[in-house]
Parts: sequence; structure tokens; C-alpha cells
Amino acid sequence: MCGLITEIQRFSLNDGPGIRTTIFLKGCNLHCAWCHNPETVREAKELMFYPANCIGCGHCVPVCRTGARSFAEGVLRFDRSLCVNCGACAEACFPGALEMAGRSVSVAEVMDEIVQDRAYYADSGGGVTLSGGEVFCQAEFASALIDACRELEIPVAAETNLNWHFETVRPILEKLDLIMFDVKLFDSSGHKLWTGLGNTVLLENARRLDELDIPLIARTPLIPGATDSVENIRKIAGFLADFRNLRCYELLNFNPLGESKYRALEMKNSFLSARPLKPEDLNRLREAAESAGNLKVQVG
Repeated sequence: MCGLITEIQRFSLNDGPGIRTTIFLKGCNLHCAWCHNPETVREAKELMFYPANCIGCGHCVPVCRTGARSFAEGVLRFDRSLCVNCGACAEACFPGALEMAGRSVSVAEVMDEIVQDRAYYADSGGGVTLSGGEVFCQAEFASALIDACRELEIPVAAETNLNWHFETVRPILEKLDLIMFDVKLFDSSGHKLWTGLGNTVLLENARRLDELDIPLIARTPLIPGATDSVENIRKIAGFLADFRNLRCYELLNFNPLGESKYRALEMKNSFLSARPLKPEDLNRLREAAESAGNLKVQVG
């Protein structure tokens, strides 16, 4: 069993409790305008080009079989329309100007890295987190990873957008020790505008998820001008107020660190000029969430 991932991040402290190993799976059924992991959206390998790292050595040119990389008037050129994402140029690029987003790995290969930190999981209350992209775009691979971790009694969490037919993903959800899900916008039309899909399925699935008696963490990324209104946060908090298994509601400040990835993929970045919210704005939204229900609210 193999899957397509972009990264295995060890000693992660932001993807659930304790020290964790986070597996970033490739592919997503949403297209959030602010995604800070744009390299995980497509379920295919992609070439990322960082011009600032290029020293013009030209080692990438002869290995490119499609002519996507060439010299013209002494300048190294890249025509992405000709690129087939084979990765040969990235392998030849020692300065790190070319990198492949996406590599095929087996369950055994991932587990070889996971087991190296078992002691840290036990001591910190951590474990493994499956993230993305969207975990259920590779449901079979995700399920196999979860089973492998459970055999070794390693706790597993997953981050999901919950925009799936519930009965299809329920068997996988029931095997998890923690489920983290996003409620980005409470208004369905606004959700569709910014992510490509409405939120009717998401909200219904969240209610059904609470019936499984699995610890839950709900999250809202605070995106300037999109999700960061008091009204939006108050409505989401009100929706979550009666959840029995919700451990906390996290408000995640805007993360601009994906800017270089957009440039490397030559993708449009709709939030290029956006910056994280100020402390006073974060406090205002936290207070709005706390006032809407009996929730433990965390800002991160």
C-alpha cells in the first residue's frame, strides 16, 4: 500500500497534543483561497522552483527530456507548460532551487520514521497526526496507516475538512483517537465563495461526529476579510456549544508563511498582502467565541 505525501514532520507541536509526527498527504477536495500548504492541494507530484536559490549552473538542462528547462541568451529559462513533473531536474539541482512536492511512500516506509519517536509520544501524550491537503482524498492509504499505528498502540489523530459522505468515512473516523476539523465560515454561501464548496455537509457531519464519542477539536483559521468577523466566530461557537466531545475550539491566526510556496508553484496568492491579526483583534474574537457558549477557546 502506497500513498502520495509531501512531508513527514517530526517533533511537531502544532498538530494536536504533545509531541507528534505529522504526515502531510497530498490532495484536497477544497480550494481555500488562503491555503498555506498550496503544494498539498493537487493529488499529483509538482515541481517547485525557488529562483533565489538558483546559481545558474545549468545541471538541470540536460536531464530535462521535455525542454522545459533551457538556456536562452545566457539566461536559464523554465517553461512550466512543458514540465511533466518527472523530478529529474530536482534531483540534479544541488543548490535547492528545484524541489518536488510529492513523493510516493509505502506504509512501511512511513512507519519506519514514526516508530523512531515512540518514546516521545508516550512521555508527552502525543502521537501521529494525519494532515494534508485532506486526509480522505487518500482514504485507503490513511486507513492503512492508522491500522499500522494502532497495532503498535501509537495514538493517531487526523485533520479533516469533513466534506465527505459520512458513512463512507465513518469506519476510518471510528479508529481515530482525536479528530480535528475546520469550520471556516458558518454562512454556506460564503464558505462556497472562499473554498469552492458549501458547508451543509460539513455541519451535518460535525453533529454526527459528536455522536461517536471521540475527542474533537474544532478550528477556525482567522483570515483577514474572510473569516475573521465577530459575527462569524460567534455563530460557529454557538453551533459548537452543545457538542459533548469537543475538547476545545481553536482560533488560528493567519499564517503568511505559504507565500514562498505560491511563488514556487507560480500560483495566484489571493492573500499576498494579508498579515496576522493583532493581539487586540485576537482577544476580541476569543471573547466573542466564549460569550456564545460554554466553550474552551484557544488562540494559536
